[in-house]
Amino acid sequence: MTYMQAYEYIEECNKLGSVPGLDSIRELCRRLNDPQDGLEFIHIAGTNGKGSTLAYISCILKEAGLKVGRYISPTISEYLERFDIGGRHMSKADFARYVEKVRPVCEAMAGEGLPHPTSFEIETAIAFRYFADKGCDIVLLECGMGGKRDATNIVKTSVMEVFAHIDMDHMQYLGDTIEAIATEKAGIILEGSMVVSGIQSESVHRVLKEEADKRHAGYVSVDGGGIRGIRLNLKGGTFTMDGRRWHTPLIGIHQIYNAALAVKAVKALGTVREDIAGGCTDEVIQRGLDATVWPGRLQIVSGKPPVLIDGAHNPDAARRLKESIDVLLKGRDRILIMGMLKDKDIEGVADIMCRDARMIFTVTPPDNPRALRSVELAKIVNRYNPAVTSTDSVEEACEMAGLYAEQNDNCVIIAFGSLSFMGKLIDIYSDRGRGRTVI
Repeated sequence: MTYMQAYEYIEECNKLGSVPGLDSIRELCRRLNDPQDGLEFIHIAGTNGKGSTLAYISCILKEAGLKVGRYISPTISEYLERFDIGGRHMSKADFARYVEKVRPVCEAMAGEGLPHPTSFEIETAIAFRYFADKGCDIVLLECGMGGKRDATNIVKTSVMEVFAHIDMDHMQYLGDTIEAIATEKAGIILEGSMVVSGIQSESVHRVLKEEADKRHAGYVSVDGGGIRGIRLNLKGGTFTMDGRRWHTPLIGIHQIYNAALAVKAVKALGTVREDIAGGCTDEVIQRGLDATVWPGRLQIVSGKPPVLIDGAHNPDAARRLKESIDVLLKGRDRILIMGMLKDKDIEGVADIMCRDARMIFTVTPPDNPRALRSVELAKIVNRYNPAVTSTDSVEEACEMAGLYAEQNDNCVIIAFGSLSFMGKLIDIYSDRGRGRTVI
């Protein structure tokens, strides 16, 4: 089997959609000899920030000398980003080999009248087998959209569960109240493990703490009031927590909170893994933070005209993006490039982001069956700002935004929305040779 044949098989399985529940992944992993049972995990859930938090923690643990696997979704630039060990993605040859092993198992299940595993279930099982075969010391495992019924929740050897900020999203699957969503995500907490939470609303903290107590798990949280002296610029940010000054190269106020959560998590991990405690000094933690790269999250991709991209696709993420650009780009005229999936709270995002924009160009996120058509998105945005134009492609939107910005030196271009077109944006600006020039 070639890489393209393997990838096409996964794409074909995408048509099965997303099916919450653990029966299929449990049976699939059983037939693969349950590779997940030989691994230790840090399981990461949340609505926004879980990917950045995972990136911080993985870089810190790598700096401490551990062989760290990480499994993420969605990806930005290339498909195989989701299977990573020590900063290196799975090779195409390895991926083809693992799919060749797993495909007949899936087909046998379907032949016996069982549901055929979905693409996410297949990818998750492949990740477990790959990380086990490669002898990872620890695996950072990102939940999909949920928790309790997420395919990743088959694992029973997590030493820690980390919760990035929880807010309203995927309500059709997770519940229509913040408490219901938090309860669903808290379903990953295991008996006797350690729970570390980022800054949350009081009701979310209460749910997480109650669920941790039920399972006799330790509970540590980031205290927003304990994060002091925050300073932001277009090269990152600094903050003081627990008497120490920390720096992050990632941009935005939300990355301060994600970095604080990662620091708390690593320090708490030292209480359950003594080998990690000795290697994760403050100096090692800071080196790990400094080494963190996480594309598509308030990333500068061009300097002339200034272009920032961010995968803010729900109201909570939009509020965080707007809070950051209000500080970092105060007084600059904003040209927006916006693309969304049709199952998101588009009205909520448009209300937050579009009212004070000078111009908005809408796009259809490419290669995604859930993408909202550009013309339909423009109709929604028009309710909040009539200076909106629908475009036929991401390339056209970038070209039009650039031409508009050239007429006004005070303009900055901000592309945001679905992560599914962030990689396309990075490719476009890389092809133009514009690099990561700081504004």
